[in-house]
Amino acid sequence: MSLQDVLAEVAEERARQDAKWGPQNHPDGTGMAYGLSAVPELDVDFAKQRCDAAFARGAGTWEHILYEEFCEAMAEDDPVRLRAELLQTAAVAVHWIEALDRRHASRQLAQQ
Repeated sequence: MSLQDVLAEVAEERARQDAKWGPQNHPDGTGMAYGLSAVPELDVDFAKQRCDAAFARGAGTWEHILYEEFCEAMAEDDPVRLRAELLQTAAVAVHWIEALDRRHASRQLAQQ
């Protein structure tokens, strides 16, 4: 599937969410004000070190990248920087979906 196909699927999923839950206007819940820095699993430095170490030993995965981007977003207080981090997180998630689709297509071709 192309990038446009995946983005269309994302838009369709958003429409389903809107239909199910209605407008969503929650607080961000990120940054120091929410105490996320006290959650070891969301520590940005830990996530970066974990990702870097995995790739350094040749074991890096999409999960490592997405987890790092997610942790970076959760650490942000500033709305502009939070938006940028969420955009990066979304881009990695879309890229991962594209990689899954490519692998699936390759398997289907190999089975023919």
